[in-house]
Amino acid sequence: MAVQVTVLPSPRCLFDDPVQIRVTGLLPQQRVTLRACLLDEGGELFQAHAHYRADGSGELDLTHCPALGGSYSGVEPMGLLWSLRSKTPYKRLAKRNVLTPFCVHLEVYEGHGDMSRLLGKCTHERCFLGEGVKRISVREGRLKATLFLPPGPGPFPGLIDLYGSGGGLVEYRASLLASRGFVTLALAYMAFEDLPAMPEILELDYFQEAIDFLQKQQQVKDAGIGVLGLSKGADLALSMATFLPGIKAAVSISGSGFNSFIPLRGDGFTIPAHPYDLGRIKTSEESGLVDFSDILDDHRDPATWDSRIPVEKSLAKFLFLSGLDDKNWKSDLYCRDAVQRLHQCGQKVEFCSYSGAGHLLEPPYLPLCQSSIHKVLGVFVQWGGQWREHARAQEDAWQRIQAFFWKHLMNSDIPKSNL
Repeated sequence: MAVQVTVLPSPRCLFDDPVQIRVTGLLPQQRVTLRACLLDEGGELFQAHAHYRADGSGELDLTHCPALGGSYSGVEPMGLLWSLRSKTPYKRLAKRNVLTPFCVHLEVYEGHGDMSRLLGKCTHERCFLGEGVKRISVREGRLKATLFLPPGPGPFPGLIDLYGSGGGLVEYRASLLASRGFVTLALAYMAFEDLPAMPEILELDYFQEAIDFLQKQQQVKDAGIGVLGLSKGADLALSMATFLPGIKAAVSISGSGFNSFIPLRGDGFTIPAHPYDLGRIKTSEESGLVDFSDILDDHRDPATWDSRIPVEKSLAKFLFLSGLDDKNWKSDLYCRDAVQRLHQCGQKVEFCSYSGAGHLLEPPYLPLCQSSIHKVLGVFVQWGGQWREHARAQEDAWQRIQAFFWKHLMNSDIPKSNL
C-alpha cells in the first residue's frame, strides 16, 4: 500500500484550528521522519521535523504517537507547526496578506537520518479569512484601518485590534477573530502611510473615531465595544477603556499599567510617557541583540506615577495576559501592578501569567519568535519564550480572549460553532 499523509478533518482550515496529521501505508514499527515546510510571503523558508516510529499496523497518528526527537519530542499533535523556524536567524513568521493561505508541505521520509528517501507527502492550507468573512479597507476621517465582517446579519460583538510599537497595519489576528464571529477593526496608529514612525504625541480622539466608526456598523451589537492590544497596543487598550466610555472590555497582552514611550493627549489632559533611560540598553557582544528590559524607571517610584493609567476609575472589564519569559520588558511585573490597583478598588479582573512564554503572544500555532528586528527602531531585539511552553500559552490565551469578549460583550459563552 502506498504511503499517504493526510490532514483531518480537512486539508484546508483556519490557521488557529488544530488538526490531526496521519500517515498510513508504512511498515509495522517503521522509523520515519516527518517534515513541515512553509515559504512565507518574503520567500523565507520555515521548516520543522520530528522522528517517529509507526505502530504495529504501519500507521502514525500525531495525536497519539510521541516524537522521538527532532524539532520537538513527545506527543505534540501540532508540533510540526509551532516549531517551524527559518535557517536565517531572527526571522518572524507573520502574515501580510490575509486573503491568501499559508501552504504547509508535509513530507514523510524513511528513517531518522538524512531525509533522502521520500515516502509520501501532502499540502495543507491554513487560512486567515473564514468562509464569507469580508475585508474592507477603511480610510475615513483620520482612520487608517481594515474592517473584517463575519457573514450574516449579526448582531456580533465589536472589537478594535491594536498591535505594538513596530507600527503598521497588522491584520491577521483581526481576520481570525472575525472568522470566529467578531466584527473586528484592525487599527494602525503609527508607522503606516502618513502616520509617523515615532509620533511626538498620540491623540485619544483618534481612537474615539475608531470606536464611533465601529459603533455605526449595523452588524455590531450596541452593548459596547471591546479592545485588545499587544505591547504598546496593550497600554493604549487600557487608556481607551479608562477614558473612552464606548469601551466595555479590554485585553492587555504583554502590556503595562502605565503609558509607555509616547505621550497620550486626551480632553484637557496629557499622560506623559513613563520615564526611561536609553543608556540602560544592554547589547549582547556575541549576538548583537538588544535588551530593553531595564530601560524603564522603577514603576513603584512615585515620581513615575504621572504616567500611570488610572484603570481603577474605569467601568470596563479587564483581562491581562503576560509571559514570565518576556525578554523585551517586564510585562508580568507591570501587569501585576495594574491588577493590584484594580483589586484594591474592589474590582474583579482576570489575569493569567504563563511560565515559559515570551513577549509575542500570538494566535495559536504561529511559531515562537525569540528575537527579530524592531521595524521602527531598526535593531534586533529579544522577545523571549521557550518553544513548547510558549505554544501552550498561545493556545490557552486565544481561548481566554474569545471567552472574555463573548462574556462581557454578548453575555454568553463562546458559540459551539466557533470552537
